[in-house]
Amino acid sequence: MPERPMAPQKLAARLLESYEAGSSFFFATPRRTLLARGTFATVPHTAGPGALERLPQRVAAVLADAREADHDIPVAVGAVPFDGAVPAQLVVPMTIQRAGPLVFDTDIQVHRPLGARFTVRPVPEPAAYLDGVAQALTLMRSGPLRKVVLSRSLHLSAAAPIDLQQLLCNLAWRNPSGYTFAVDLPARDGAPGEGARTLIGASPELLVSRSGLQVLANPLAGSAARSPDPLEDQARAAALLTSPKDLHEHAVVIDAVAEALRPFCKTLDVPAKPSLVSTATMWHLSSRITGELADPSISSLALAAALHPTPAVCGYPTRLAHEAIGSIEPFDRGYYTGAVGWCDASGDGQWAVTIRCAEADAHTLRLFAGAGIVVGSTPESELAETEAKFRTMLQAMGLGQGAEVQS
Repeated sequence: MPERPMAPQKLAARLLESYEAGSSFFFATPRRTLLARGTFATVPHTAGPGALERLPQRVAAVLADAREADHDIPVAVGAVPFDGAVPAQLVVPMTIQRAGPLVFDTDIQVHRPLGARFTVRPVPEPAAYLDGVAQALTLMRSGPLRKVVLSRSLHLSAAAPIDLQQLLCNLAWRNPSGYTFAVDLPARDGAPGEGARTLIGASPELLVSRSGLQVLANPLAGSAARSPDPLEDQARAAALLTSPKDLHEHAVVIDAVAEALRPFCKTLDVPAKPSLVSTATMWHLSSRITGELADPSISSLALAAALHPTPAVCGYPTRLAHEAIGSIEPFDRGYYTGAVGWCDASGDGQWAVTIRCAEADAHTLRLFAGAGIVVGSTPESELAETEAKFRTMLQAMGLGQGAEVQS
């Protein structure tokens, strides 16, 4: 008797179960699950001014070479860092499998705590972050800077190896409407003993997607922490939707995204006002911007490069915000607030913003969270926002509000 084909939802779950750190790329969206394995070709690393702008052409050349070599999977997958002058990590995989959305069997316990005990070191310390927000507000009051996104990190370490496959499962289970990802990264420069790293997370934000001539961007800006009390939770959502400070922050982002997309589109639909979207831990103001490409040769990666970094993760004006981040934040963001996703030889693809994420190796995790600072922000509220955003990763690790984290 012939074997029955696997149900689509079971195939998606099988792809998640098959993920292996160090040899896989995993990317799950609300509609699609993708697992890539091995490396057929690596997009050459290029650094310096203009590296991001030249990246789509370099990827197109590598994909064309793959086709010429009769490789039947001309798709590039990987991650782009926050700083466009830093090399991206993109490869053409040996194999790729696709399935529909992840659907979990409610009778099976998918979410399991990692079981490790962690020590934690905040960088910067909370008091220093408050000072940084105050510095940013001073810059805005005295000059043309309108918004800057300031982030924090938590450095967690454990004696036992960290189970990244279980962490990925936990993230996917807790964030079914987001973009769950795991990307292999090279070892840190100058640290040969540490081995390879993994960028892992569950982002709520789509940077851009392209399917044929159809373009979609879904920026998020303006946030409020969820509450376990249903009435308080709805009150917070309603307050966010009418908050002058958050609506201003959102408008800055939407205007910049629309301005970046218009040169590529013959039509562009920008909502007149934002809607609400939620994750397990946060409410966000959201706008779905749709358009139709004027030139079919413009790839999803070219669109991502034109948009990145948006004011949602950097600020506005971009150059001034980038300079403020460099002078205030005491660490290198790396791939945090970059982009993760895929682009095929036809130009189709999907790129999510790398937020609600961590950089991991065998025994450590470096978690990130940021908040958008505009006139009207207060240091204490922005610190509280970063604490709420850390919960996506902490809860996936089995750590509630940091109670089990030993400092």
